[in-house]
Amino acid sequence: MRKRSDETLIIIDMLEDFCAEGGPLYVPATREAIPNIAREVARARKERATVIYVCDAHAVDDPEFAYWPAHAIKGTEGARVVEELTPLPGDIVIEKTTLSSFMKTRLDAALKKAKARRVTITGCVTEICVLFTVFDAMARGYKVKVIKDCVAGLDPKMGDCALAEMETALKAEVV
Repeated sequence: MRKRSDETLIIIDMLEDFCAEGGPLYVPATREAIPNIAREVARARKERATVIYVCDAHAVDDPEFAYWPAHAIKGTEGARVVEELTPLPGDIVIEKTTLSSFMKTRLDAALKKAKARRVTITGCVTEICVLFTVFDAMARGYKVKVIKDCVAGLDPKMGDCALAEMETALKAEVV
């Protein structure tokens, strides 16, 4: 049997409420990122890397809704991973309720269990959840790669600034 990779692919918030036109937090750039993320998911599975989906799953009265429209309410269609990226058996799905995929989640424990040393981070939103997840991954000692055509931002300029910050300040590999 081939050894499992020490890489983990993380897909952040590729959910109906972010990716479907008309969703409460629709990010149009997700439509371009979806086939690229699908490519990376296929590559990761072929290389026996762990695949983790981190997904917003908010309560109906989540305090975040004071500054963002209600979105990805746990158990709703809007909180479902888009069909093109549907998790398979063996993939890990982790719910989150805030901007970082590490904050109050089991992500770090899942990475430790998978013996991950390297994480490749994809998803949305580049300048928010992706940026904060990259920061927290670096702070925990993971080697981080971000693939530019696999992230989607709300604002292209802010997304570019976030990618530059990840590369220069956080020393993530941005490709």
